[in-house]
Amino acid sequence: MTTQTVLAVDLGAESGRVMAVHVTAAAVRGNDTLQVEELHRFPNTTVSVRGTLYWDFLRLWRDIQAGLTQGLALRPASIGVDTWGVDFALLDAQGELLGNPVHYRDRRTEGMMELVLARVGKAWVFEQTGIQFMPINTLYQLMSLVEKQSLQLKAAHTFLTVPDLLNYWLTGTLACEFTNATTTQLFNPRTGNWAAELMETLSIPRSIFPPVIQPGTPIGAYEGVSVIAPACHDTGSAVAAVPASAQTPHYAYISSGTWSLVGLEVTAPIINAAALAANVTNEGGVAGTYRLLKNVMGLWIIQQCRATWEAGGQPYTYAELAQLAEAAPPLRAFIDLDDARFLPAGNHIVLIQTLCAERGQPIPYTPGEIIRCVLDSLALAYRDVLNTLQTLAGTTCEMIHIVGGGARNELLCQLTANATGLPVVAGPVEATVLGNALVQLIAQGALANLVEARQLLARMGDLRRYEPRDTARWDEAFQRFQQMRANQPK
Repeated sequence: MTTQTVLAVDLGAESGRVMAVHVTAAAVRGNDTLQVEELHRFPNTTVSVRGTLYWDFLRLWRDIQAGLTQGLALRPASIGVDTWGVDFALLDAQGELLGNPVHYRDRRTEGMMELVLARVGKAWVFEQTGIQFMPINTLYQLMSLVEKQSLQLKAAHTFLTVPDLLNYWLTGTLACEFTNATTTQLFNPRTGNWAAELMETLSIPRSIFPPVIQPGTPIGAYEGVSVIAPACHDTGSAVAAVPASAQTPHYAYISSGTWSLVGLEVTAPIINAAALAANVTNEGGVAGTYRLLKNVMGLWIIQQCRATWEAGGQPYTYAELAQLAEAAPPLRAFIDLDDARFLPAGNHIVLIQTLCAERGQPIPYTPGEIIRCVLDSLALAYRDVLNTLQTLAGTTCEMIHIVGGGARNELLCQLTANATGLPVVAGPVEATVLGNALVQLIAQGALANLVEARQLLARMGDLRRYEPRDTARWDEAFQRFQQMRANQPK
């Protein structure tokens, strides 16, 4: 038996980590095993300076280096980086950082989506990019720089998304990885390159955008160790780690974390009038696939509620909040998770109560009632999105795979099964790290392809299955949920 190790650098909105993934090849094909070892975990905090919200990127780089220093002692075969999407950095002609990357929740994008759509039209932007319309998208961040005649943008020589910046610092290579490039709403999946016509029309300089590379591309070395671009978008890596089997070819996935990414894996982007009307997105995937999905405001709302309680002297763990929610009355009140008021940080407890009052629903007051309202709404939103995606793709799902940190939330997993009427398989929790590692291993030839990689994950044994319950009651709740969403306040 032989063991091979790869290192995965994984940055999320709340935290980052450097992990080692050990793959042991057994003498009998099909008995290979995976082991994940945490080397360094660190918070991902924001910094506000003169009204602008930044990521603390130099501190993140220091933590990444600390984790890699530990990992290099394990003699890894390669290193891969994945992060969140849409955010970016600008470099000057000498390759120096022109400014700290700004957080996608910063208010500089206010009004920018409306400005773009007024100039060029919603249908044309979707035809060019196939990406859903969200004010956080890179397109609108860059448009804010164009509008204020940013000196940084005028001085910029190179645009890099956040993981591409880290890859550049590791290797010196200037490139944008495909899965993350597609999240910008500046990539044209029909041409397989940047949306040059869109950029030109909106005065965004096309010249600063480097070549786009595919997941699995070796891009250089760090301290003598090969660096491979995995699916550099964290959701792309998470979906690569869906433990799908040949016995269930028709499945949906939910990458559950700060955001919930609800989607299907398709062989080509779906860009038509129905997809535009549904505001779905076509993000790049691994092995020639696309991720037809929709963003749902996920556990961010619970994170904000927890922060508010903690600031008020009532600290709760996530496990405690789940227990309180399970004991609370179910299906009493729902919220529209697409409400733009949830996007910024703030007192989401009061916001939830305000939304319930606006739409004539019972107002939740206790922590258990509030979290139950969020979780019930999440499960029903998942059903709504999946109905839309199945119609667009002309397919019927037989199962849902929940991967990522939300797979730990047993109540949410069960509620998702109840709401959708489909079995749910939860896990792996460390999906982004594992997907990152699997793409590295495929690139090295240690695994044959994505099918073999997913079969390896399916044998890991840390998956849990949830069967639907009380489906008639949830069918009735779904009707009330849809009515609530249609009952917009005046």
